[in-house]
Amino acid sequence: MKPFDKSQRWNFFPMVAMVVFSALFLGFFCYDRYMKIIQFTDFNQQEPFQESSNSSNGRNVLALEECDIFTGEWVLDNGSSSSHPLYTEQGCEYLNTMVTCLKNGRPDSLYQKWRWQPRDCSLPKFEPKLLLEKLRGKRLMFVGDSLNFNQMLSMVCMVQSAIPPEKKSISYATYITVFKMEDYNATMEFYWAPFLLESNVDPPMMRDGTVDPVVKLGSISKHGDNWKNVDYLVFNTYIWWRYPTMKVLQRGSFDDGVTGSVDMDQNVAYESALKSWAKWVGENVDPNRTSVFFISAAPTHMKSSAWNNTSGIKCSNETTPMLNMSTSEVGTNWQLFETAKRVIRSIKVPVHFVNITGLSEYRKDAHTTLYSAPGGKLLTQEQKSDPARYADCVHWCLPGLPDTWNELLFTLIISQT
Repeated sequence: MKPFDKSQRWNFFPMVAMVVFSALFLGFFCYDRYMKIIQFTDFNQQEPFQESSNSSNGRNVLALEECDIFTGEWVLDNGSSSSHPLYTEQGCEYLNTMVTCLKNGRPDSLYQKWRWQPRDCSLPKFEPKLLLEKLRGKRLMFVGDSLNFNQMLSMVCMVQSAIPPEKKSISYATYITVFKMEDYNATMEFYWAPFLLESNVDPPMMRDGTVDPVVKLGSISKHGDNWKNVDYLVFNTYIWWRYPTMKVLQRGSFDDGVTGSVDMDQNVAYESALKSWAKWVGENVDPNRTSVFFISAAPTHMKSSAWNNTSGIKCSNETTPMLNMSTSEVGTNWQLFETAKRVIRSIKVPVHFVNITGLSEYRKDAHTTLYSAPGGKLLTQEQKSDPARYADCVHWCLPGLPDTWNELLFTLIISQT
């Protein structure tokens, strides 16, 4: 064997040095990219994703990439340092009689004192001024049905205490409700479009649910023109899709009166509607300016047998959440839920799917039941004695469950870079 020439040893050092340097550079680059993925913006030197002060389980708050905030449990927040409810009926002048259950005679209030606790982290404490700063000079619009209006009123109540009385106001029009926050040059709005598409139940006199709804497939622009140039768009559509078959306008227009409709499978019509909405989002939303959220199906609680209360009538007289959902099925249409997820995944513009469905299924106790005001009038004693007919197990008391939906929305908004 030819002996090793010592002079050749020095020729290896440049090669070794180059390999080592390349490995170190690649390692640093990958670490830097990883940190950019998981870190959160520093909002005014605050760290909203540290462990919440009201967390009782000692788990750390993690980056959203590492924690499913929609999976967890309800915790009774009823101690001396409790944070819920986030406001009171008396402390928010913007609530209407549809949701003020205590004022309307509900005898229990425990439904206001439950806090959502994700399994592997804690939600940040809701900070009204932090959200208001995020909204400075911007518009936040809820688009959809009465449950989205429910959520809009909840969010108004969650921030309004941080605004001087003379610097806030609310106005109502045919399709839109606007809450103005003058010091922040910002608005929080609700736009009525229960199907997102045009329908015969869009006009105010047709919104009481007493007529069969008819939708016009593909008709997104009439409503969509009012959603343009909004900074935060929060959509929902589910509860009006309650029939196994939907009536779809075949000819004519709603302006001229419905002249012909055909029945279509519920899921087929729902998917068609969401694809029209998705197309509008893809063509009209600039993701550098606008953040888009879609609120998943809000469940109803119509059958007390679903939670083994065989003597109950719908959700009336329910005062606590369900403790175990593993064997319960409250009637949520999971096919529509999955359709929404699938359509949203197909949109090139980022859309946040806010999954309120599972956590809300526990809350059989949180509905307005017999303490609502349909048509603006409280139920009579005779009507209250007939919960099978009059108990509202669709809408929710405020303060209450929609505040949690907004805590989740707040978490997603402030986590954005």
